[in-house]
Amino acid sequence: MRMPGLVKGLAVTLGTMGRRSVTQQYPDVKPELPPRSRGVIALLEENCTVCMLCARECPDWCIYIDSHKETIPATTEGGRDRQRNVLDRFAIDFSLCMYCGICIEACPFDALHWSPQFEYAEVDLLDLLHEKDRLGGWMASVPPPPALDEKSAEPAEIAASNKPTRGTGLVGAGGAAAGGPGARMPRTVRPRPAAARPEPEPPEPESPEPESPEPEPPDAT
Repeated sequence: MRMPGLVKGLAVTLGTMGRRSVTQQYPDVKPELPPRSRGVIALLEENCTVCMLCARECPDWCIYIDSHKETIPATTEGGRDRQRNVLDRFAIDFSLCMYCGICIEACPFDALHWSPQFEYAEVDLLDLLHEKDRLGGWMASVPPPPALDEKSAEPAEIAASNKPTRGTGLVGAGGAAAGGPGARMPRTVRPRPAAARPEPEPPEPESPEPESPEPEPPDAT
C-alpha cells in the first residue's frame, strides 16, 4: 500500500535532479535587484537644511543630527544679516532602522534617497552607525528617478522657476527705455462687467424756489 507514494516521491526527485540549479552563488554572482529596491539610505548633504523633520518622524529614533548657526552678512547696503543652519553631523544607526522609508518621505528638500546598495554588513553591531561621509558616498549608487509621462503636468518646482518674478515683467529685448530689463509692464485697467458695475443713483428732485409776495397797491386815501 505504501509503494505508490514511494514511487511518486522518487519520480519527483528524478524529475528535478536533471534540472539546472537556480540558486545564485553569492558573492561570486551578484544578485539582480530591482532598480528602486530599499538597500540603504543615502544622504545628499547639499540639500539638507537641518529642519529635523526626518529625526522627529523616525519611529525608531535612529537618526542623529547636530548643527550650528552661521551668520551671513547682508549683500545690500542697509540690509539685515541672515542666519542659516550648518550641518555638522548626520548619522543613521542601521542596527535600529527598520527601513520604513518615513524619513525619505518626510524630507521636504529631497536630501534622503534609497540606494540599492546592501553590502555594508559589519562584524560589530556598533559599527552599523554610519556618519554623513559614508551616507553621502552611497549617493553614487542611487538610480535616477523614472521619467515623467508625456501627458503629465509639469512639476511645480520647474514651473515656479520658469515663472517671471512678480512686478519685473520684461517688454521687448532692448534696454529699460525700450522695454528691456528693468522696464515694467504697463498697468492696464480692465473694464468691469455690466453686472458688476454700480448703478448710477437717480438725481435728487430740485426743491421749488419760494415765490416772492406781490407788492400791495398804494392806498387811494
